[in-house]
Amino acid sequence: MLPLCLNTSTIRPKPLREKIEAAARAGYDMVELWCVDVEAFVRDGGTLAALRAQLGHAGLSVPSMIALTQWADIGDADFERYLLGAGERMETAAALGCTSIVASPPPRTDVDLAVAGARYAELLALGRRIGVRPAMEFLGFAVQIHSIRTALEVMARANDPAATIVLDPFHIFRGGGDFDEVRMIPGHSVAICHFNDAPGDRARESQGDSDRVLPGDGILPLREMVRSLRAVGYHGPVSLELFNAGLWERDAFEVAAEGLAKMRAVIAEA
Repeated sequence: MLPLCLNTSTIRPKPLREKIEAAARAGYDMVELWCVDVEAFVRDGGTLAALRAQLGHAGLSVPSMIALTQWADIGDADFERYLLGAGERMETAAALGCTSIVASPPPRTDVDLAVAGARYAELLALGRRIGVRPAMEFLGFAVQIHSIRTALEVMARANDPAATIVLDPFHIFRGGGDFDEVRMIPGHSVAICHFNDAPGDRARESQGDSDRVLPGDGILPLREMVRSLRAVGYHGPVSLELFNAGLWERDAFEVAAEGLAKMRAVIAEA
């Protein structure tokens, strides 16, 4: 069984400690945290030591944190300054026992893929010193890095064996990709697999993050994707990631528990 993880965007409006409590109570193995939540927690007087203690008491590990952004389409001088903040986020992840951080592409601008590859290589080198590996994400609604193939091109241009990819069924669908492309990627090169579904009552091209639905409630070939993950030897976490306002209005534990049950059902059927 793949380890099951709750990405805290699924219950976004709740305080960080409540999100962790909901994930533990529902029975998840892991919880995927957002950097902005952790940073707000520290600004409000919390400590990373206290947060790690809560995670340990809850029996939850943190496989990934989200995210490094704005690194692929800024000037060289700005990127040098950017690396300082990126290092701080990686150090925060390391303090929580997390070994991976998502590196997201810009959604609305064109990117020179050669530059993006070189930048990603620098992020990987920085992460290697800290002990946290940046994972290349593609966004289905991005102008350019919107597919498995474009993410793999950035990874290839980085020319670093530590390069990994973030998979997400919604982004594969939204970017017009082929789910069979999952089988192009060795399991060890997948950092994490986000998990969600998409509705069939609106055009693919018009869908955004807020349209995501719970696994099994939409039209995506999730069972086939799980089979592909197994075929390439992926043994990492499957992380429930939604941005659905309807779910945000509900009780956090109930949403977490329902999401876990639906993920388990899809994986079992696969």
